[in-house]
Amino acid sequence: MNDQVSFGYEDVPIEEKTARVGAVFSAVAKKYDVMNDAMSGGMHRLWKDQFVRRVKPREGEQILDMAGGTGDIAFRMAERGATVTVSDINQDMLDVGIERAMERGFDDLVWSRQNAEELTFPDRFFDAYTIAFGIRNVTRIDKALAEAHRVLKHGGRFYCLEFSTTEWPGFKEVYDAYSHKLVPWLGEKIAGDAESYRYLIESIRRFPPMREFEAMIREAGFARTKVEPILGGLVAIHSGWKI
Repeated sequence: MNDQVSFGYEDVPIEEKTARVGAVFSAVAKKYDVMNDAMSGGMHRLWKDQFVRRVKPREGEQILDMAGGTGDIAFRMAERGATVTVSDINQDMLDVGIERAMERGFDDLVWSRQNAEELTFPDRFFDAYTIAFGIRNVTRIDKALAEAHRVLKHGGRFYCLEFSTTEWPGFKEVYDAYSHKLVPWLGEKIAGDAESYRYLIESIRRFPPMREFEAMIREAGFARTKVEPILGGLVAIHSGWKI
């Protein structure tokens, strides 16, 4: 049994990764959204808009937004009338999201500190489960996917927005150079923390390719799985149904 998992380009004991990832997100929480704009040139907003359009949140639905810390996805879904529970393993990220929600007048969101691998919600409770740019930081992805399947109602839908590996010729090399050199530099200049952003880029490189991750979603019990690449697979929207 392999008791080591990836933390960026390192392999670390399972019990160590959760703590180290937690430290990264506590360090970057207050500058997280500013850095997202800087790193993506604001494109992350378009990706998130597209993601929520695919989810199609509706009035009266119960949706779990996992790793939803700062509220970006939850705010978009709440605007469409869904009842959203925002969950994150990191309280610092949730605190930032709660503050932003108060500023924007989102009073009906539910905030809950949760480990994606061991959710405390009952079986068959949610109509949809969303996770954006969070699944690659989970220690045991298979457990998180199994929990997503468990808490969804029959007919419920799973949607995941995550970085992947672009398949556009030439673009991969340009992006690799940009991400490995410029992103840590931006992290130092904007957030005063190059190392956390170096880890976040390395975690993208260690995440399974699109088709491999789709297979993991199927193995968790989801049907009608689909991958929608963005920018040739630099980012991808993954989906599946509990049927």
